[in-house]
Amino acid sequence: MSDMSSPSAIDKTLMVLDAVLEHSRFTDVVNATGLAKSTVHRIMASLVEHEFVAQADDGSYHPGPKALRLAGHALTNVDLATVARPVLADLVAQTRCTVHVGLLNGDEAIYVARLDGPKPYRMPSRVGKAIWLHCTGIGKALLAEKDDEALDVHITRTGLPARTPLTHTSAAALKADLAQTRSRGYALDDEENEPGIRCVAAVIHDHTGAAIAAVSISTLSLEQSIAQVALMAPAAIEAARKISAALGYREPTN
Repeated sequence: MSDMSSPSAIDKTLMVLDAVLEHSRFTDVVNATGLAKSTVHRIMASLVEHEFVAQADDGSYHPGPKALRLAGHALTNVDLATVARPVLADLVAQTRCTVHVGLLNGDEAIYVARLDGPKPYRMPSRVGKAIWLHCTGIGKALLAEKDDEALDVHITRTGLPARTPLTHTSAAALKADLAQTRSRGYALDDEENEPGIRCVAAVIHDHTGAAIAAVSISTLSLEQSIAQVALMAPAAIEAARKISAALGYREPTN
């Protein structure tokens, strides 16, 4: 009897194609798939013939025109809110809080998705609403991805207006907050955008690695201290990771 656990021919082909997206050398593709060299060689030859893989003059392999065309068609039809919705549903079930996804749009972010937790109150937010970056969890998660030059341009252009008495209105205060955000991997909003509301947020990357959005978990300050809100950071980070992966992002390997 054949081993039912062994990969099928289709499985092996997909394993090789997936490995080519990460590795350009034949030996690295072999090591990544764990398949025999002869098997990988045969599959690679077929993928090259059908233009799903291209071989350069130096012998290295890269995604071919058909693979790139397929990816382009798929990415054109990707809707962030649709992709995020099942992840947000899980996040609400886990935290029982209101969750949002905000999409970067110039010097602002736009709410593109929102799900409410089973609470008797509703957050003062809505899909389509624009929010500032310097005083929101979503915004600071996105600003933390910018280099110093881009950040200085944003600060000069927006002027860091106050939303509440706790808003960072100086470049020094904002940059110190963003340094902490980068270090810990998530952003906090401690009543900086709306009095009485706290949130934690994590950045979402697209298939190119660009920071395009962020996911946040929001709650009332009467219910949770900022330290308690920070305890939900792993859930926000994991949600952002799942949404990023669904958009085609691959985390850097060490």
